[in-house]
Formats: sequence, structure tokens, C-alpha cells
Amino acid sequence: MDFEWINVQAEELNKALKAHNLFFPELSPVQYQAEIPADLASVVDHTLLRPEATYERIKEELKLARGYNFASVCIHPRYVSLAAEILDSTEVKVCTVIGFPLGANTTLVKVNEVRDALAAGAEELDMVLPLGALKSGDYYSVYEDIVSVKAAAGDRTVKVILETPLLTDAEIVKASLLAKAAKADFVKTATGFAGGGATLEAVKIMRQAVGLSCGVKASGGIRGPQAVIAFLQAGANRIGTSAGVAIANMSAGEQQ
Repeated sequence: MDFEWINVQAEELNKALKAHNLFFPELSPVQYQAEIPADLASVVDHTLLRPEATYERIKEELKLARGYNFASVCIHPRYVSLAAEILDSTEVKVCTVIGFPLGANTTLVKVNEVRDALAAGAEELDMVLPLGALKSGDYYSVYEDIVSVKAAAGDRTVKVILETPLLTDAEIVKASLLAKAAKADFVKTATGFAGGGATLEAVKIMRQAVGLSCGVKASGGIRGPQAVIAFLQAGANRIGTSAGVAIANMSAGEQQ
């Protein structure tokens, strides 16, 4: 990893945000030690975001998730109360999406989405940052958007979706640094709705940009245990996938 190049991105942010008193210190190489759990389900956000999914399919998947040690189940806001009811008395957290899948909602709309989701029982929130603002170099708007969502979320976990398939490597670094500065708990690769998903290289860049004080979630196109392990080794510590049940079952089978 070329840290001179990464620090060039941080310095560009410093110049752009000088008037706002935001400062990004020089970064040093991160010695990340991947933890590969015996039960891969424990690092998986089992994801149920297909727009055509029926109520019955959502209920079936949520009931099925009760039998696994998932970190969370991620569903659309409409189903948060249902998920909270079905997953009650389990360790599986209820996760939902904010500003999904484009990130183009106003910050006020995102904040209201957060408040509504928390009232319904959400415990984790995956928000899409404003991609157009990022690509326009309006970095302070991106920072404020994330800060506002995090403030509304309180002590709940906030993961910031960068949508890496649509970003250059330099933009991935800048987006990661902005999310870290805004006190996000995780940076996340992709929604899976933008024609691409997670790549090992994007995850490596994200981990080096945020260091060890912020989580990295790889999401989009991850379908099996070996892929999960590869992304964990690259720097992720949470995995988003709609194949959570299959991965958990395959992982359990490999251990027998």
C-alpha cells in the first residue's frame, strides 16, 4: 500500500476543509491482524433487501435467522418492527438501511429515517453517503450528512456505505477519512444495487484509510465461506451478504 499516495488524499481534504477546521493527520501503515471466527455467521449481516420480497419471504428468512449466530439481519425500514418482534430474545441485532440505495435523500430525510427506524426497534443503521456531493468535491456536505445521522443514532452502530464500484481509489480514501472523522462505526463497500460489489482491493484501501479505530464491512457479491475469509484477511471485520444461511451451513460442514 502506497502511504505517500494515501496521505496525498488526506492533504487534499485538509486543503478543501481548512475553512471548516477539519484536519486529517498523516497516516501510517496499519498492521491489521485478521480474526477468523470458528463460526463465520458471527461476522455476517444476513441481508434481505430484494425489493420484490414478499411479507411471507421476509418472515421466513427472519425466523430462519433465529437459528444462526448472525451479527445482524439487515432489512428495509418497512420491516424493522417485524424483525424486532421475530428476533426478540436472540443475540441477532436488527439492522436497517438509511438513504438507500442512492444516498441522494436530504440529510433531514435521513435523520427522520433514523428516528423512525430506532422507534421501530432498529439497532444498527447502514446509511448511503451522498455520492454526488463526494464526487463534486463538496466534502463538508458529506461530513455533515454522516455527522447528522450519527448524532440521531446516538449509541447505535452506524455503517457508512461508500458505494465503491462507483468511486475511484482516491475517492474511496477520501470517503473513508470523512466517515471516520464523523465518528461512524464502520465504512462499508457497496449496496449491491450499483452494478458491482466488494473487492479485496477496495477493502484493503478502506482499512488502511480508517486504521484500527473504525470497522470495515465488505458487502456485495460475497457468496461462500472462502470469500468471507478472504475479505476478513483483507481488512474487513463484518460481512454483508444475502447468502448468510448458506455460508453458515457450509462453514459448519467444513468444521465437521
